[in-house]
Order: sequence, then C-alpha cells, then structure tokens
Amino acid sequence: MRPGGDEQAGALCDARGTRGGDAARGVSVRVLFFGAAREAAADELTLSLPEGTTARAAFERLLNDYPGLRRFGSSLLVAVNQEYARDLEVGLKEGDELALFPPVSGGGEESSDGEGGARDFFELTTEPIDVGSVARRVVHARCGATVTLDGYAREWTRGRRTLHLVYEAYAPMALAEMRRLGREAHERFGIEHVGIVHRTGRTDIGETSVVISVSAPHRRAAFEACEWTIRELKRTVPIWKKEFFEDGEVWVEGEFAPKESAEGV
Repeated sequence: MRPGGDEQAGALCDARGTRGGDAARGVSVRVLFFGAAREAAADELTLSLPEGTTARAAFERLLNDYPGLRRFGSSLLVAVNQEYARDLEVGLKEGDELALFPPVSGGGEESSDGEGGARDFFELTTEPIDVGSVARRVVHARCGATVTLDGYAREWTRGRRTLHLVYEAYAPMALAEMRRLGREAHERFGIEHVGIVHRTGRTDIGETSVVISVSAPHRRAAFEACEWTIRELKRTVPIWKKEFFEDGEVWVEGEFAPKESAEGV
C-alpha cells in the first residue's frame, strides 16, 4: 500500500541500542529497507514505539529520520510481517516486522504448494539457472504443452551499455508472493503445474535471471498463464534490480515509480 498521513512520535534505535530513550509500555519493531530505499536509509534498524502506534505513524517517523526516502513520494511501499500493508492504521505489536521499499523491478530456497500440486515450485537462487531442467520439472502425463519464459540480462538499455546486473530480494515475502501467484494462476487458467525460479546477486550479460514454466493440457492456457505470471511477478514480488553501466549505476524501479527516480546517475 502507498502510505501517507499523520505523524505519531516514536523513538528510533539501531541494532546497538536506543536513541532518544525508552517509551513507557513501548514495543520494539524491526524495520527492513530494500533496493534504493536501503541506500537512502539503512539495511535495518529497530524502532522503539509507544504501545498502540500505527504502521502509518511509524512510516512517518521513518520519513522524518531519513528525508532521502521522501524522493519516492507516494510510490514507497510498506509491508507488515511480510505482507503488503492493506491498512496502515493497524497497530504495531512487539516483535512485528516492518519493511519499506520502492516499487519492485520486476531465486536455492524451495517451497512446494500442496494446493497447486507436488510439481509446483517457487525458488530463489544465487546459482546459475538451468532453464531446461526447470521446464522439465513441470511436465506431466496429462499435459500437452509446456511454455517456458527465460528472462536474461541484456547488454543495452536505452542506448547505455550494461556491464552486469545485481538482484536483491526480500526473500521470505518474495517466496510467499510467488506461491500466491501460483495459486491464482491455477484459479485463472486451466493449467496443471507452474514453477518460478529467480536469480539473486550478480547476474552477467546473457545469464538467466528468471524462469517461469507452466504446463497445461492445452497450449493456450499455458501461454496465457505464463504471460500473466511474469507481468504480476514484476508488479508485486519484492525483487529489485540494479543495473551497472559503463557510465554509472541505477536501481530499476517499476511502473509506479516517480519520474524523478526513474533515471540513474
């Protein structure tokens, strides 16, 4: 959810201790930053807040402490306990996790989804991806088609030569969002299985960054599900891409990014 609203005071602290004193009957909330928001703030910190403080108030506090975050405007996203915040008026509790990040730019940890079937898989990996082996994992005897998307790093972007890419993910939330997309793909299309594997860390030119493979009894459903899944992955799964050019570097932000943050240095 894109936040904004009233400010409520809280005391900020980092991993080494508090700054500003302890609040009576306060709660401690872990705060994580990702992508370009991390560079504007910190990797992570702890907020000591009065009991009953809302996510909106905590967000406003962070904007005050890290003014560089304001450049994202209304596009800055908030997650509470690894889910997109639908209601920023929710009160924060002891041990909650708050994450702030810009629009995603849209992989080994694995999770299978019982609802979608034993062959569904959703993974993040720092290793090179074998596209063929990913595609074969969704093949089923009931299927007549498998459609696989191989997304790889290109050398040129808007006239600038790219040297390499670096992908960063909010891993537990990214995997949860992938599983959600898998469930929705089954509901929307007549498919049998779906698998998503996404690379994190450095990716060189020509190397695969993401593979989506869908099997179905009929090819049309497989094509439509694959196209829908990559579009939604780019829109909602918290993975960010940084492009390193010959003449600079830039975090690539999604379609909802403010214009002033869309171009690099």
